[in-house]
Amino acid sequence: MSKLALTLALAAGLTSHLALPAGARDANFDGTWSVELVTESGALCDARYSYSLSVIDGQVRPISKAASSGATVTGRVGKDGAVGLNVATSAASGSASGRLQTQSGSGSWKVSSLCSGRWTAHRHTTRTAQAD
Repeated sequence: MSKLALTLALAAGLTSHLALPAGARDANFDGTWSVELVTESGALCDARYSYSLSVIDGQVRPISKAASSGATVTGRVGKDGAVGLNVATSAASGSASGRLQTQSGSGSWKVSSLCSGRWTAHRHTTRTAQAD
């Protein structure tokens, strides 16, 4: 598996170590999230990656390219928004950590000693029509 595919899979659940407001401690983070990874070190990774992920009952699940990368992704979002993620392939392994808030999040990622960087996430909003 390519290093690029592993980096893409890391997009599945990333967030920052920022303190959450008291009201957000029991927030529900389920839904679809847009995640952007920015490489800060390592010449083997592209400068940026953008992907969609889903959180279902606190479990992080890759969508689109990350899902077809052949990587094993395990991770979860805690009730306080803390995210921990591990990604493994036959070629390399990586991890990501951070924190989600109600509509956004951020954190860091690392693929072995090959590449590392930061990520940001934004929740997709769903609008529903209401009848009068």
